[in-house]
Amino acid sequence: MPTLSLPEGAHIELPEGEPVGAALPKGTIVARIDGELTDLSAVPESDATVEPIAPHSDDGLQVLRHSTAHVLAQAVCDLYPDAKYAIGPAVADGFYYDFDLAEPLHAADLAKIDRRMRQIVKRNQRFVRERVTRAEALERLRDQPFKVEIIEGIGAGDGAAEDHAGAEPGGDMVSLYSNDGWVDLCMGPHVPHTGMLGAFKLTDVAGAYWRGDEKNPQLTRIYGTAWATRDDLDAYLQRLEEAERRDHRRLGHELDLFSFPDEIGSGLAVFHPKGGLVRRLMEDYSRRRHEEAGYEFVYTPHITKAELFEISGHLTWFADGMFPPMELDGGTRYYLKPMNCPMHILIFKSRTRSYRELPLRLFEFGTVYRHELSGAVHGLTRVRGLTMDDAHIFTTEDQLVAELRSVLTFVLDLLRDYGLDEFYMELSTRPEAKAVGTDQEWHDATEALRAAAEAMDVPLVMDEGGGAFYGPKISVQVRDAIGRTWQMSTIQVDFQMPQRFDMEYSGDDNARHRPIMIHRALFGSVERFFAVLTEHYAGAFPLWLAPEQLRFVPVADRHVDRCEELAAKARGSGLRTFVDDSKESVGKKIRAAQLAKAPYTLVVGDQELETGAYTVRDRAGTETGGMTFDSLVGSLVAEADSRALAQTDFGPA
Repeated sequence: MPTLSLPEGAHIELPEGEPVGAALPKGTIVARIDGELTDLSAVPESDATVEPIAPHSDDGLQVLRHSTAHVLAQAVCDLYPDAKYAIGPAVADGFYYDFDLAEPLHAADLAKIDRRMRQIVKRNQRFVRERVTRAEALERLRDQPFKVEIIEGIGAGDGAAEDHAGAEPGGDMVSLYSNDGWVDLCMGPHVPHTGMLGAFKLTDVAGAYWRGDEKNPQLTRIYGTAWATRDDLDAYLQRLEEAERRDHRRLGHELDLFSFPDEIGSGLAVFHPKGGLVRRLMEDYSRRRHEEAGYEFVYTPHITKAELFEISGHLTWFADGMFPPMELDGGTRYYLKPMNCPMHILIFKSRTRSYRELPLRLFEFGTVYRHELSGAVHGLTRVRGLTMDDAHIFTTEDQLVAELRSVLTFVLDLLRDYGLDEFYMELSTRPEAKAVGTDQEWHDATEALRAAAEAMDVPLVMDEGGGAFYGPKISVQVRDAIGRTWQMSTIQVDFQMPQRFDMEYSGDDNARHRPIMIHRALFGSVERFFAVLTEHYAGAFPLWLAPEQLRFVPVADRHVDRCEELAAKARGSGLRTFVDDSKESVGKKIRAAQLAKAPYTLVVGDQELETGAYTVRDRAGTETGGMTFDSLVGSLVAEADSRALAQTDFGPA
């Protein structure tokens, strides 16, 4: 009989035919046997090391969610017998499953599907895994065209097919899971039985193209979330409600910040005066900090001849993300630029460079264009026209690690200034499919990034195979006010572009040398960073970024002129002001100030003008009285100039 070794050091003899789960702690839903996630029903053929996996762990949640997706598909097929089911993976915080249905589903249909899922859960149906030949799988799933396509893709270079089928590389066997007679093609693993599920909720219905290709059929995608306990689920749903309250698309409309006019096109934003002001303040502060850090400002055009992106490799590796070409000048192809880096390289190459000029740091707020699929466009976080705060740094080999450390320090400090201060970093290594350059170049670039990151005292995790085609990268991941993670800044080391463009500089030995190139976007894109800040602050920007800093509320019409005078005086000190001269009551004006998320509100009536003592109300509703106007303005100017993230505590009146 096989012997199981547990991480704690215990050794257990497992009787022949006894499932692994019988030897593991109560509550275990899946196990890692010799490093591989495996169903608890699996019996090792020999001695093995077994790690129990609990429901609340990352692996446990993935298994719970994938198992719940399986039950979702089973319920849909019970309710809609003609349904064709495609794939149903676990994703961040939940799962989805795609279906081809005769009639469209609506959000109201989710309740019926949920009820059927819970009936399945209550029956404690066992998940049974079978290893079968591809031929047998094709026969058993012959009425499911998407499953047939996946099975037929095995062995034909379709890695995604092999993942979904649980296929052995180069083999003829796939795995099927069944419960109560319903069968799915699946790599697993699953929980032992459906009764271990239940803390789930179906959240949305949307359209999705099969395999993400708009040339393929559009399917119905049902989204859901699943957690280890009901309390965990409730906490997540509360976070969703808070995320909805903070949604930058809703706040963009309510606060009059930006919009996406149909007349312009999907994924192309226009910023209104208030949003434009916030954006300018963001950009101006970034420009100032870049100038102080030794960056030089450049500007480049929005279109270029195709040849530039043929040299860079973008037309080989990134063509699907580019807009179609325009033919000008007698048939010459021009492209909207998806990247700024080739143009910055041409600036470097515009004359002979000396080692004394390096590191050369070029910076641009450069607008680029990406041909995102219509289904992928999402508010300001995924757009087709975006402005990159792009820097490209050209260094010697000896300067590389020190420059990377300098760049990371600069990035983290600047993000903190905007109020984002909880980070971890992700190091993305060479992709398997799309990559150029030698193994040694990739190794050297990766190790340089690793050394710089480890000096930052910020957690570092690996993203194997996630690098760009021309080099590895570090991504700075930021957690916002409600705990969500956003990818912000990226820093990439590139040995390839300097070679492709034959870049050189003159060294101190008077010989020609090739520089190393660092790609760096701090915001990622201005639009996306704007969206992240909007949601992080729920639209209540700190004073230095707020489009309106001090709002005046006249008690009566006779106080409007005096409010205008006070507002002009405050503007003279550098504050952004607004006078609400509407005919509404004072109470409604204060309510309007709250809805506008005005940082400070000043009610002005006869008493205030006679005594010169004012009561200021902050965004939280706290009132401080007995202040002179000059002291109030001085306090607000100090708060704005210091870029404070918290509002001023005025102290005792």
